Amino acid sequence: MRKHLVAVTAEPTAADLAAIDTEWPLIAAELDVLDAQITLIYAEDHGGPSPLDWRRLRRAEARVTRAAADLADRTTDPRRAA
Repeated sequence: MRKHLVAVTAEPTAADLAAIDTEWPLIAAELDVLDAQITLIYAEDHGGPSPLDWRRLRRAEARVTRAAADLADRTTDPRRAA
């Protein structure tokens, strides 16, 4: 079976950049969760995570939830887009 290849553009289109810009708050929140999880992993080597480490993770997870809900609202409610 032969597959058709799609040409790869060197630059993202304006629509691609707009989509990234729209999703950026969620992307940033997910990066914060990842950073907090990495901190927890490294804390295991130094006596375990502190209560502050766990609090940081919970807050980052809450930011992801809020950002995902906001993104869902924007995509379903055209008045909130932008």
